[in-house]
Amino acid sequence: MPLLKQKSQAPEEPLVCQIDLKNHPKISQQNGKESSAKSKGGDSRPRKDQETTRGSVASTSKRDRTLLAPPTEASKAEHQKGAKRRTNGPISLKQGDIKHKKRKTKEAAVALTPAIPTEEDIWFDDVDPMDIEAAMGPEAARIARRQLGQKESSISLVKEQAFGGLTKALAMDCEMVGVGPKGEDSIAARVSLVNQHGMCVYDKYVRPTEPVTDYRTAVSGIRPEDLKQGEKLEIVKREVAEMLKGRILVGHALHNDLKVLFLDHPKKKIRDTQKYKPFKARVKSGRPSLKLLSEKILGLRVQQAEHCSVQDAQAAMRLYVTVKREWESTARDRRPPAAAPAHCKGDA
Repeated sequence: MPLLKQKSQAPEEPLVCQIDLKNHPKISQQNGKESSAKSKGGDSRPRKDQETTRGSVASTSKRDRTLLAPPTEASKAEHQKGAKRRTNGPISLKQGDIKHKKRKTKEAAVALTPAIPTEEDIWFDDVDPMDIEAAMGPEAARIARRQLGQKESSISLVKEQAFGGLTKALAMDCEMVGVGPKGEDSIAARVSLVNQHGMCVYDKYVRPTEPVTDYRTAVSGIRPEDLKQGEKLEIVKREVAEMLKGRILVGHALHNDLKVLFLDHPKKKIRDTQKYKPFKARVKSGRPSLKLLSEKILGLRVQQAEHCSVQDAQAAMRLYVTVKREWESTARDRRPPAAAPAHCKGDA
C-alpha cells in the first residue's frame, strides 16, 4: 500500500498533463509511439498500479489545463514550428485554391469579352455585311461596308429633299384586320403609298365595313381608335385607283393588298418583290418575307415590332430601285409581241 500511494503522488509521466497536446503535435506523436511500444512490449506493472496511475493523470489534467508549466526555450521552438506547419498546411492550400479560382474567373471573363475587330480581321470577300454583323458584331459589319465602298447612310428608305409628288412608279402596302367568327378573314384598315424616292404620297385609315373581331395589333399596329375616323372604303378605293392609273405598282405580295381593296392592276405593270427571281435566289427562299429581303439586300431592319404600311411600302420601293434597270430590262424582254389584227388572220 505505501508503494501505491507513492506512485499516485508522483506519477511517472507528469509532463503529459502539463503540456497542451493540441499545440504540440510532435510530443503527441512521441507519446503515441511510446504508448504503442509499451502496448507491444507489455507493461510490467501490476494492473491495479496501472489503473491508479491513469486515475491520477486524469484527475490532474483538469487542473493543469488552467495552470500550465512555464514555457521553456524548447517548448517555444516547438510552438513556433507547429505554427509554421499550420500556416503552411490546409489553410494555405485553401487560400491557394481561392486565388486559383479568382484567376480562372478573370481568365474566363477576358475570354468572353469579344475583342474589337480590326481591318486585318475582315479579310474575306463576297460575304454579306449583315452576316458578318450576326457573327462578329456591328463594328465588324461597319469595317466590311467600308471595304465594300458602302457608307452607313448610303442605304435609306427615304431620299432627303426629294420630289414629294407622284412618280412613274408607286409602292403600296396595306395593313389589315380580322373579321368573321374567328377573325380569319381580312379587310383593309390602312392604305399607304410612297413614290420612287420613298416620300409618302397617300396614307389613310379605312373605316371597317363589318365588325372587327381581331385587330391583330401586334402585327398590324391597328387599334380601335384608329378606325373610328377612318375613310370609307369606296372613297379610298377610288382615290388609290386614280393614283395608280398608268403607273408601275411596286409592293410585296401585292395580290393580298389588291384583294382587300377590290382593285385590279395590269400584270405587266406590277413589280412584286416577293416574286422577283433574283431576290429569291439571293436569299435562298421560294417565298421570302419583306423583312428577310430588307435585311439581306438592303442591310436594313424593318418590321421589328408592329408593322407600318408606310415603312413597308418604302422598303419595297427601295428594293425595286436597287435593281430597277435589270428588272425593267427583263420585263421588256418578257412582254409578248403585239397580236396581229383579227381581220388580217381572216384574210390569210
